[in-house]
Amino acid sequence: MRDKAYPKAPTLVLVITNDSTVMLKDGICSAFELFGGRAQEVKNLVARLDLAKKRDGSKLCEVSFGIVTSHFGYVPADYTVMKYPVSEVMSKPEDYERVQKEKDFLGKIDYTSTLFDRVIVCVPKHMMEMIMASNCLPEGRVIAVTSPDLKEECQQRDWMFLPRNGPRVGAENAALIMQEIVRISDP
Repeated sequence: MRDKAYPKAPTLVLVITNDSTVMLKDGICSAFELFGGRAQEVKNLVARLDLAKKRDGSKLCEVSFGIVTSHFGYVPADYTVMKYPVSEVMSKPEDYERVQKEKDFLGKIDYTSTLFDRVIVCVPKHMMEMIMASNCLPEGRVIAVTSPDLKEECQQRDWMFLPRNGPRVGAENAALIMQEIVRISDP
């Protein structure tokens, strides 16, 4: 993994996941508020990163959160969205490909991910394969929480690979992610 380009600047972290069949609100709300279930583990990681402090008491990093949704494509978690039918939630490769064709989530990830020091990606295997095939994430700055089948390719890209444990992240992986963010933020 590469070090930060500007060591004294705030560490910028982007966390990316996909939607869930568990929708917590009816009507209009932020994407962060809408999704629960498997997405909750990732939301907990985002909150942990957001609240983390350096040894001097200053903020450890600035964290952004993006969600690949079945209905809206890739959206920042603070964007306003609304509940959609659970039957529309992506669950198989054909669904991911359909949403890519309709919403170009890979193009939006490519556009938004370039300025971040670390991009943490917690998505299903086929979606990660699509991300890799499109080369929409930078070499040396990605923490990929994904299928063990993709370990070698992640390492070839100089990414930190973590096997998917639990619904999305797992406690052990969350601890390793925090260690990496501390390493580059508070040496």
